[in-house]
Amino acid sequence: MTVRLGTNPIAWSNDDLRELGGATPLETCLSEAASAGYSGIELGHKFPRQAAVLRPILDRHGLALVSGWYSSALLERDAEAEMIALRPHLDLLRGCGCEVLILAETSNAIHGDRTIPLSRRPVLTDSAWDVFAPRLSGLAERVRSEGMTIAYHHHMGTVIQSEAEIDRLMASTADSLTLLLDTGHATFAGADPVGLARRYRGRISHVHCKDVRSAVMANVADRDSSFLDSVVDGVFTVPGDGGIDFAGVLAALPGYHGWLVVEAEQDPAKAHPLTYARIGHENLSRYAARAGLL
Repeated sequence: MTVRLGTNPIAWSNDDLRELGGATPLETCLSEAASAGYSGIELGHKFPRQAAVLRPILDRHGLALVSGWYSSALLERDAEAEMIALRPHLDLLRGCGCEVLILAETSNAIHGDRTIPLSRRPVLTDSAWDVFAPRLSGLAERVRSEGMTIAYHHHMGTVIQSEAEIDRLMASTADSLTLLLDTGHATFAGADPVGLARRYRGRISHVHCKDVRSAVMANVADRDSSFLDSVVDGVFTVPGDGGIDFAGVLAALPGYHGWLVVEAEQDPAKAHPLTYARIGHENLSRYAARAGLL
């Protein structure tokens, strides 16, 4: 089985800063995603949350539901309580035929607050790790028992951001927890996405493909911007429009057969979503074919 190329509605309507693309109808997002060549799309805040309602909508556009983000609070509650909170999301994804559930710990995250610079993002203490990792493993095992896999999303402004934190996460959790490799967040955090791909190939179950504009990244670092201000300034873009070595990343994932998702949040008023969706699909298709994944 070869990889499938998907996209994320965040290019049309931002989930964390909802004034970006706030007036764009879901229908526009879906029709343009399909016309750009994608075969699937992830969840966004404008999507219905009942599988029986959502599936026919996606079917009309020839799109599969790829997965969807879930914000966990395992620093505040145990795996059993988290599973109860997770249940509606899990049932929606499973009802739409998804295999992977995207999760990030956000109980104390700052990525959604424009008033807080990235330098003030939360960092786990050793004692917090001792609580967090077992709870995350326990949750992953519960979800696996129901036929789905948690793909942990390292993310700017959260407790799992740096390469060292990704390494510790992988070392301290059970194999039932897999990794979502996000090329853009890895690069923005100073990590090497090619190295991460090589190191964790066996546990990577999902890939978000976003590029980074190096000059913007340097500028927002100098100004100590918030995550959302960085997005508005254009730190992220689609594959091939920035400085990330996507050929190297995909070459480091031999045998990968999940989704490759173009998830490049930008201000749609500055970066026309359909135009960039087409650029991302064309470039990612070329990189994937070169790596033998298509």
